[in-house]
Amino acid sequence: MSEQPAPADTAARQQLEPAAADAVRAYAAKTRADADRFAAVLEDIATNGLPSVDDCTPWEELREAHLARLARQRPAVA
Repeated sequence: MSEQPAPADTAARQQLEPAAADAVRAYAAKTRADADRFAAVLEDIATNGLPSVDDCTPWEELREAHLARLARQRPAVA
């Protein structure tokens, strides 16, 4: 994908409010950073092979930690 915006007729496009445009840019930056981290992990695996099992976190622990994070973000429902 190109990091350059696609050329378009700006008259036909609906412009975003400045706050919304900033939010979209922030989301794009976070998505790009996440993709860069993922690519770095894949490159490390390709170069060095898979890590030993002793150095890995079981998926059940990862799942439980993620569910706990989601539960903290969501307000309690009565």
